[in-house]
Amino acid sequence: MVYLNKSLSVFIFNLNIFALKNSFIRTKLKKNIMKKIEAIIRRSKFDEVKEALHEIDIDFFTIGVGNEKKAKNVFRGSTDTDNISRLTLSIVVRDVNLQKTVDCLLAKAYTGDVGDGKIFVSTIDESYRIRTGERGDESLYIK
Repeated sequence: MVYLNKSLSVFIFNLNIFALKNSFIRTKLKKNIMKKIEAIIRRSKFDEVKEALHEIDIDFFTIGVGNEKKAKNVFRGSTDTDNISRLTLSIVVRDVNLQKTVDCLLAKAYTGDVGDGKIFVSTIDESYRIRTGERGDESLYIK
């Protein structure tokens, strides 16, 4: 019984070493990791969010416009509806700037009411600057 436990612990140890090596190799191969943040926020919070993003040196983002229909009041079986004016921010950042950008969005877009918005994060494989042909995370920032 002792031999089985020892073999199992050696196997688990080797498996952990393999996982660490694999993760290290993946990180080295993809040294310029970029993330795309899609944030759907209330239009009324845009100026506050924009200023906060500039304060943390996130200066480039794309803006889209939309509306969300939400139930406002229910009275004797009839429902009045209202539209929440929305903006979609599309931001591509280096992986090291991801958490501070998401934290900024969470703090500044918050009202505490239903319909504050959503944040989606995805991985960007490659990026190119059309003017200079730069690629990777170097193409994200103005020089």
